[in-house]
Amino acid sequence: MITHHRTPRNGGDLVIETLQALGARTVFGIPGQHALGLFDALSRSELRYVSSRVENNAAFAADGYARATGEVGVLFLSTGPGALTSLSGLQEAYATAVPMVVVASQIPLSGLGARRKGMLHQLDDQKASAQNVTKTQFSVHHASGIPSAIQDAWAAAITVPQGPVWVEVPQDVLLGEVLVPPVEDALAVPYDHPPRQELIEEAVRWLATSRRTAIVAGGGVRRSTRDARRHLLRVAELLDAPVVCTPGGNSAFPHDHRLSLGSWVEDRHVTDLLEDAEVLLVVGSSLGEVTSNYFTLEPRGRLIQVDAEPRVLESNFPTLGVRADAGQALAAISAALSAAQPGVEDPLRADWHGRSASELVAETLRRVESRLEGQELARERRFLADIRAAVPAEMQTYWDMTIAAYWGWNCWDAQSGEFHSAQGAGGLGYAFPAAIGGAVGLADLADAPQAGTVESAPGVLAVAGDGSAMYSIAELASAQQHGANVTWLIVDDGGYGILRDYMEGAFGRATATELYRPDFVALARSFGVPAEEVPAEEVGPALSRAFNRPGPAVVVVRTLLRMWAPSHLE
Repeated sequence: MITHHRTPRNGGDLVIETLQALGARTVFGIPGQHALGLFDALSRSELRYVSSRVENNAAFAADGYARATGEVGVLFLSTGPGALTSLSGLQEAYATAVPMVVVASQIPLSGLGARRKGMLHQLDDQKASAQNVTKTQFSVHHASGIPSAIQDAWAAAITVPQGPVWVEVPQDVLLGEVLVPPVEDALAVPYDHPPRQELIEEAVRWLATSRRTAIVAGGGVRRSTRDARRHLLRVAELLDAPVVCTPGGNSAFPHDHRLSLGSWVEDRHVTDLLEDAEVLLVVGSSLGEVTSNYFTLEPRGRLIQVDAEPRVLESNFPTLGVRADAGQALAAISAALSAAQPGVEDPLRADWHGRSASELVAETLRRVESRLEGQELARERRFLADIRAAVPAEMQTYWDMTIAAYWGWNCWDAQSGEFHSAQGAGGLGYAFPAAIGGAVGLADLADAPQAGTVESAPGVLAVAGDGSAMYSIAELASAQQHGANVTWLIVDDGGYGILRDYMEGAFGRATATELYRPDFVALARSFGVPAEEVPAEEVGPALSRAFNRPGPAVVVVRTLLRMWAPSHLE
């Protein structure tokens, strides 16, 4: 008689099976003692595992995956130090409403309840540590509760406002044999947030009688369905309204449209235009610090603010607050306006004190251009233009908190690609690990895992300074290990350039901003990653060479970029 050995299923299998049933394809993370049940079960699954070297970088990678694909990023964490190290990465995802499911291990059940048993990695309340940076937190104490908890977490993550959701499972629950049958079906449906009809009707009454309407398009538009951008375009054309995108909303509106102000929210000329609007329609933005030009914006007209996060509404200005998904609200506004105006051929005619909306936009952009031309910033502007010329139109880009990114917030034209930055929480080290996640995600969409590599998938670009690069330098190993098709541009100015700029402006000198840094080219090559250093004037050809290679590559430019003079201090 032949006996077939069957590996007993455990709690870790239930986690993996539920994730697969929900549609997960890739998991990011780092193993740890209490999480071994998760990773053992992972070996029996079809899920791709992408290893990072530091937990906050694993969180950034899951974030970058979600942004690139529009799917849920999945992150596995170990207990205590591993879980805590991820929190800065999760803060960015939480602040930017990126959908993630985070599965963290816990100490055994007998140690829970803040009892001081001296267990390895023990915290008084690990879940409490995650409360500031995740939407919701779940604790599972019995294996049978794992599928429901994961399913509920997934639904919460994709419900607008989206965000990371925390699930923790004790070590013995992950390792314990289970009688629960394999999970074959799981359904996670987001809670719908359509706009209330009376609010749409009131908003349309305001908009239909306004001759000077302006629109601020925030990250909520980009995070909604692809149709949200189409509805935004139609609403803008129906209202003949200038549109400015926030840094998070970059690419929500066509950059080259006659009504587009780009993303120049940090220029006083654009602020003046917004202040002069009879009605300011703000969609998917809190009108926060950067978007309000550092809280100098003082609208004189009426405000309509649409956001899925109720805490955003009226947080900075009195508004007609519409709690709703940006795409659904724009669709409703578009439909109501279209019913009153049969076609976009005959929109409301804007009158900005005798100027058309197109004339006003062109004049405003000329004024922005003139301001920049008067500040001897040709080197910086050429540098960004050279990067833009080298980057394929459809390429997704990831930007760290660095001077180049601050320029990108305001003047980068994403074309048919996407612009991702760390402006939600503003922490350092985001770009490269997030770009690794993005490259893996695009490989998933292209079914590149069938070939066992992501090198054939569309490439992505990461942009960082030398200071922020050191936060994620270890992920060169991850990029090389997984063949991630990422080009990493490191702009080396010898320190924390933006902090140097701030301190010199405020105090006349900078302190603690200068950094000893490695030979980035030699360091990258030590990981087997192709790398070269070029002068600023040759950044375009160097990027083109890197894009033409499969797998990771590094381009280093030693240059000192300057910021434009802040207009909010005028």
